[in-house]
Amino acid sequence: MANEVVLLDFWPSMFGMRTRIALREKGVEFEYREEDLRNKSPLLIQMNPIHKKIPVLIHNGKPVVESSIQVQYIDEVWSHKNPILPSDPYHRAQARFWADFIDKKMYEAQRKVWATKGEEQETGKKDFIEILKTLESELGDKPYFGGDDFGFVDIALIGFYTWFPAYEKFGNFSIEQECPKLIAWVKKCLQRDSVAKSLPDPEKVTEFVSMLRSKFVPE
Repeated sequence: MANEVVLLDFWPSMFGMRTRIALREKGVEFEYREEDLRNKSPLLIQMNPIHKKIPVLIHNGKPVVESSIQVQYIDEVWSHKNPILPSDPYHRAQARFWADFIDKKMYEAQRKVWATKGEEQETGKKDFIEILKTLESELGDKPYFGGDDFGFVDIALIGFYTWFPAYEKFGNFSIEQECPKLIAWVKKCLQRDSVAKSLPDPEKVTEFVSMLRSKFVPE
């Protein structure tokens, strides 16, 4: 069977970063296609007609949407190498819980840090730091969220790191000061080729966020 893998993505997307990392963890060759979200390609609309959002993983012409689902799909299809989800059903359920926590809590809170101001931003910042501290507490003294092995929760969270300098710049706080163990975990993740090759330069992301903020947040 042919293994044609295409990823429709947008470079600063912390969700697309998950899929890039998972594919590289498994050593899967893929074609990366950058999408212009202001002018979505016919292929993106055809492959994700419900949400019309990136990332879209296309495997042998068939689309898989939503980054967490894509990572699980990649783990099942290319199961011979570097398991992403734990084999134990309870540990697997826990990993899914934390990835879901990140999806439900992180995105909205982080958006308030860079895309609002005044009281709304302060509330957002407080919520965001609380979420990071909850995640840091779950990490504890383990090298990775799942223990000794890099896995599902690490992949779910690490892409947000590229936005950290933007949160710090516009929220006026230090994540390392608030969550030192989380930053130590980031540095460990960055030593992996799959992660280093999949994440954009945080400075470039900060420039992108500055441009977005100037559009959405009136001075």
